Amino acid sequence: MYTETQIVERPAVIDPFEGDGENLVINIGPQHPATHGVLHLVVTLNGETIKKVEPHLGYIHRSIEKMCESLSYRQFIYVTSRMDYLSAHINNHACAMTVEKGMQIEVPARAQYIRVIMDELTRIASHELWWGAMAMDLGAFTPFFYAFRERETINDIMEQTCGARLTMNYMVPGGVMADLHPTFQQKVKDFITLFKSNIDEYDELVTGNIIFQSRTKGVGYLSKEDAISYGCTGPVGRGSGVSCDIRKIYPYEVYNQVQFDEMLETGGDSFSRYQVRVKELRESIKIIEQLIDNVPAGDYLAKTKAVLKLPKGEFYTRVETARGELGVYIVSEGGTTPYRIKFRSPGFSNLSALDHMVRGSKIGDLMATMGTLDLVIPDIDR
Repeated sequence: MYTETQIVERPAVIDPFEGDGENLVINIGPQHPATHGVLHLVVTLNGETIKKVEPHLGYIHRSIEKMCESLSYRQFIYVTSRMDYLSAHINNHACAMTVEKGMQIEVPARAQYIRVIMDELTRIASHELWWGAMAMDLGAFTPFFYAFRERETINDIMEQTCGARLTMNYMVPGGVMADLHPTFQQKVKDFITLFKSNIDEYDELVTGNIIFQSRTKGVGYLSKEDAISYGCTGPVGRGSGVSCDIRKIYPYEVYNQVQFDEMLETGGDSFSRYQVRVKELRESIKIIEQLIDNVPAGDYLAKTKAVLKLPKGEFYTRVETARGELGVYIVSEGGTTPYRIKFRSPGFSNLSALDHMVRGSKIGDLMATMGTLDLVIPDIDR
């Protein structure tokens, strides 16, 4: 029998219209095609003007870092294919390089050439998908088919050598899992010819389109200082004039043996970020052209022990993915599995600048700005 009555106060209900009487809070996502995955944005509007954007993350969080800590140094690499799945080769490359740094494994020259060629093909395929999706975000459907025309050719090449089209699991500590398919080099050269004959169509369809330019120029402005402050890398940082290409600043494998330019734009708007990626398509082709006929003979994999053990210590490696700087940090206690693994993913830092970029702009500009961030949500949630 109750001897006294306990009064429980109900929490105050937050009225989204409270204040000036004109604010409206809406949800975009997590199930929404414009978010390119399960990203949830809580957007505060005054009419059509954005007052605040709050990203809510974790809808595809799979605890990848903790999973990696229970796997061997050969196994954990392939879990990272599922983070930024459009840069799977490059993710695996970063992990393999970190293990090689810890064990002081010398990678054969042939494997280094193969790795860089695969990385740049991956970058092109990723930018292709982004270009088609970016145009579709702004209402243009046709470019999506043009983008996949070339992207499918790359996927076919990957499948022939690696056995898969998206998450290839090809990079291993010491080199690559298998040698190139006998027709790989010829098919890559055929792709280069095809790509060069079609790349100008991208500018005709989208870049020079007056509607596209009006939707992106001056939209989503991010200054150089703010890009540095938010830790933005990749095309997002370079679109604001920040020199941050890891391939140039901290060259790895054979990137110091090829000639290519770091694409920089100083506009800081959505159109500048768009231009950086489109120009990088041509630079990636330039890199592949310098390597494809000069792949040295020899081993594609260094001799390593069946069970790998990193010495006790801390090891860090960074690479340039299609979205920016990916850092892999491993703490080892000398065993067969890592004590701690941490990934510095580019998408997380780039997304952090979204609220700053879109405040005061219109709701329609949010899609254009978010499109030029090129978000892959598992890369953010991990």
